[in-house]
Amino acid sequence: MLPMFAIALAVMQAATPAPAAAPPPPACTAAPHRAFDFWVGDWTVTPTGKSKHVANSKIERLYGDCVIRENWMPINNPGGGSLNSYDASDGQWHQVWMDNSGARVEFVGGPVGKTMRLTGFWRDLIAPGKHAWIRMTYTPNADGSVRQFGEQSEDFGQTWSTSFDFTYHPKTAPR
Repeated sequence: MLPMFAIALAVMQAATPAPAAAPPPPACTAAPHRAFDFWVGDWTVTPTGKSKHVANSKIERLYGDCVIRENWMPINNPGGGSLNSYDASDGQWHQVWMDNSGARVEFVGGPVGKTMRLTGFWRDLIAPGKHAWIRMTYTPNADGSVRQFGEQSEDFGQTWSTSFDFTYHPKTAPR
């Protein structure tokens, strides 16, 4: 009788499903993936310190919160946009910018204190055959706005000059 009991017990154990494994945590929830979240929003853009509206910008999280997409919409031309993401394999943020001129620029960097700093090499930025390094620093402000300060270098980073200086003002109350 014992062998029949052992067989019945083995069949019951085989028929009982194993407890489900806990699902893995979402891929992009670690702190480094959230370092650029302060830029996410729907914005009115002005030159820093001025009130002239020069652009709108919609910046949103996509693809399971692993990517931040920028849609840059200047008032006077077609604009462009970027895809931004943190790459855990190299510990850096990457941005690919594309615009209506056909430009495609790759930036790389990461948090510096409370800011985000990205640097990239932009071919033909100044003129055909005249390239520049671009360094962008994004700073969250206490009022919910974000400053994007751009610098350029024509001598491989030996010297930098201001290229642009924008403030992104939230169209709605800060998050």
